[in-house]
Amino acid sequence: MSSDPQPSKQAQDRAEKAEAAAIRRRWITLGEVLAVVAVVISGLTLWNSWSERSSSQAEKVAEAKQSSTKAVTLILRAQASGNGRTLELSPASAEQSVQSQTIRFPAALGADPAETTGEPRIESGWFEAALKKAREKAGMPDDSRGDERLPVAITTQYLVDGDAHQDVAIYDVGYTISGRWLGGHSVTLRGISLVSHGKESSVQAKLDARWKAMLPPAK
Repeated sequence: MSSDPQPSKQAQDRAEKAEAAAIRRRWITLGEVLAVVAVVISGLTLWNSWSERSSSQAEKVAEAKQSSTKAVTLILRAQASGNGRTLELSPASAEQSVQSQTIRFPAALGADPAETTGEPRIESGWFEAALKKAREKAGMPDDSRGDERLPVAITTQYLVDGDAHQDVAIYDVGYTISGRWLGGHSVTLRGISLVSHGKESSVQAKLDARWKAMLPPAK
């Protein structure tokens, strides 16, 4: 009795077809995986690019704000002229332009406030006589032992990019004094040093307290 080879061939064909289908499915699955990976990589690339741009923009905004804050914050510097009789004042930042100033002195000196327009400065003649009397009354030495200090309050009106601003601050005026009481004294201005920024309403009180603290203690 002979066997029929046909079923065996059909089974072989089915197996080959199943294997081919499985291979196609594997390729399709691999293609899908690769497509998903490509999408993920593309998404990560876009996110990284967006993140870098956002970070860069944030840094630029922060730098701009910091630069603007620095521009608005007024710091004065001084240059002595006229053999130390005058301190020519100017902003430390070139972006600022001083329009006018009011310089106030400790109330104990009895010196009136001084006003300037267009030429910011401090002149020794505004307070020299009053300062000499105050030093004599306090028993301070005839000659300076280094730079002496006189606190003043300076209210400055200034411009930054055309916008008006106001600054109120206490500065120490550095000076030296030499001579004799009977022969007269000479006050020479040296420079200024920022003490603190403040408010118009309270700066005079702070100025007076600072001057009082600088005087020698009562004997």
